[in-house]
Amino acid sequence: MSASPTAPRPRSTASGPTAARTLTATLRAQVLSGALAPGTPLREEALAAAHGVSRHTVRTALAALAGERLVTAQEYRGVRVTRLDDDEVRSLQHLRAALECEAVHLLASRHGAPWPDAVVAPVRAAVDDLAATDPADWPAVQRAHAAVHLALVAAAGSPRLTSAYAALGAEVALLLLHARPRYDVAGLVAEHAAYLADVQTRGAAAVREHLTHLADVLHPPV
Repeated sequence: MSASPTAPRPRSTASGPTAARTLTATLRAQVLSGALAPGTPLREEALAAAHGVSRHTVRTALAALAGERLVTAQEYRGVRVTRLDDDEVRSLQHLRAALECEAVHLLASRHGAPWPDAVVAPVRAAVDDLAATDPADWPAVQRAHAAVHLALVAAAGSPRLTSAYAALGAEVALLLLHARPRYDVAGLVAEHAAYLADVQTRGAAAVREHLTHLADVLHPPV
């Protein structure tokens, strides 16, 4: 989908940080819904005209999205929507695994196996929320999926670990967008319910197996 407008919009009345936050949210939603496909060029002049903002506002918004790794800037090629290749997918999954494994290690050291129901309940509730999402609303599915993993990490009770994992939220949502043709909500729910049971007994091995599976779904090993 082209980012170029058919006609310029009136200049926004918002200014400064407010306009940049609004544009960032708009572009983020377009990327994570697939409206802006992987590899789509994001040109400052076209975006400024389309959204009625200054080019400085566009640059600020694109910098924020680059910080979330939703767009990439390359010399001579400009800014484009991120296209997750095999190396990027596996690098992200390795980072997620490191954080989730540490959370699971903390949970096991405190609670043994299986974990107490008070610990498991928030994660189970997140899986139930995933089951209740509208399959046609994939951004909602992305958020619910991310909430399952974040709930698991948060159960370890480490604010810094939870904050580090939450910072990956947009990139994880982009990952699930790439996986959409291969998944449905029912499949995600079944997989994550099984993961919650498995991780309590097998710990880090279950984490790595679960996250490697998604990488293999997107980019089958040769």
